[in-house]
Amino acid sequence: MRILMAGASGFLGTRLVDRLTADGHQVTRLVRRPPRTPDERQWNPSAAQLDPAVVAAAEAVVNLAGAGVGDKRWNDDYRKLIRSSRVDTTTTLAIAIAGLPAADRPTVLLNSSAVGWYGNTGDRAVEEDSPAGEGFLADVCRVWEAATRPAEDAGVRVVRLRTGLPLHRDGGLLKPQLLPFKLGIAGKLGSGRQWLPWISMRDWLDAALFLLDRDDIGGPVNVVGPAPVTNAEFTRELARQLHRPAIMPIPALALKVALGGFAQEALTSTRVLPGVLTKATFPYTHPDLPSALHAALTGHEKHRPHVVVAVVENGE
Repeated sequence: MRILMAGASGFLGTRLVDRLTADGHQVTRLVRRPPRTPDERQWNPSAAQLDPAVVAAAEAVVNLAGAGVGDKRWNDDYRKLIRSSRVDTTTTLAIAIAGLPAADRPTVLLNSSAVGWYGNTGDRAVEEDSPAGEGFLADVCRVWEAATRPAEDAGVRVVRLRTGLPLHRDGGLLKPQLLPFKLGIAGKLGSGRQWLPWISMRDWLDAALFLLDRDDIGGPVNVVGPAPVTNAEFTRELARQLHRPAIMPIPALALKVALGGFAQEALTSTRVLPGVLTKATFPYTHPDLPSALHAALTGHEKHRPHVVVAVVENGE
């Protein structure tokens, strides 16, 4: 398949490009600077500039672009960047797709979103049909997903990847926690009762390819593991696998001092279930947190027999 990708140099994009090319797909990467390699094409999403011929040459478009929400301390300027880096890229791609003759349009737009859509759900489990919540990230997700509408209205299958917290030792949720845990100065965040919708990196990549191929699936898809855990449970399991104590909880006030506006999101409870993937019998390689953490910490994310799991939480 010929795939056009935005956000190919990011945490998820880099790994997805590697996986797609290893599987024999041809990936063309959108870059803001002048191209340096034959597989790059320049665009300027801030100015809505994208050569329609670049889009017409693709059978599928994948958009993972967006400034990292945990990369910097939040201030007004960074909040604007978080929003614009997502909405501008999505709008530019969706309008370019819709503007092509029907015969030239890609068949699918796989567009990133996030479980931040749901806001704070407390202990309430949510699936894809749940409405948007409240808060900054929920507001961003609302306009981010709405920006895909021109492509959808043009008849293109649009999949909105409401991604959870991918587990990998080189980024995401896990990387910033490893050193404090190894030093024995880590612990749960705040009360520890907030739910974390994790997913193994292997399963996230598998899900992306699964959704590229499944022409019967469109709309929002929660790309999360089937068994979310609380922050306290995550902390205990990570400490167990690292053979380190985790007895120093980080108070909410300390998080607010360290993280600024992002602290509230770090303390948000998001109990998200993969309704669409479960109904589609997506074969998880790591259906539970211990196996997902082990794969992330050891780098052993190789193939193993797939299992299809039903969502069962605490006997429910």
